[in-house]
Amino acid sequence: MKHEEISLNTKKALSEALKKAMEKKPFQKITVSELIRECNINRNTFYYHFEDIYALLKWMFEEETIKVVRHFDLLVDYKEAIGYIADYVEQNRYMLNCAYDSIGRDELRRFLFADCREISFSVIGYVEEAAEKSLEPEYKEFLCLFYSEAIAGIIIEQLKNPNGLDRETGIRYISNTIIESLTAIVKNSAF
Repeated sequence: MKHEEISLNTKKALSEALKKAMEKKPFQKITVSELIRECNINRNTFYYHFEDIYALLKWMFEEETIKVVRHFDLLVDYKEAIGYIADYVEQNRYMLNCAYDSIGRDELRRFLFADCREISFSVIGYVEEAAEKSLEPEYKEFLCLFYSEAIAGIIIEQLKNPNGLDRETGIRYISNTIIESLTAIVKNSAF
């Protein structure tokens, strides 16, 4: 097995150990000792891969949420990508709530932002292509930021309020709001 594979497997094992620990106790009470014991590795191995437990948490979120970009043609499947994120939140509610309670809303939003940005950017491109018009790059970047923040915020709100919108309604509302408003923006733009 190559060094890169071994390294990735070690990181994944630590990630799973962290998830398991987060099911039982708050994030800030989890120790490196617990994780290395669970993975049967030494402390130096942990610190070879991660600076601290927060770095492991960051890697875990980035590794898991980047799957959205890998699994979907976001230009065509943006609704499915939004659904994937909704499913991820539902399946990992305990872990995300634990992270939210430990690192706060802003940091959790930052973890979700990259995937939301990919979705927003793709939808903007889709609408531009359909309208056969292009937005100014600065305006396009602004809209991407605007919609990314909105999607991430809604995901976090749904995490903290699970009795809110059901999955299908949430996906429909997000998709329709973005598509309808972007269509009007692109159609009426003077760029």
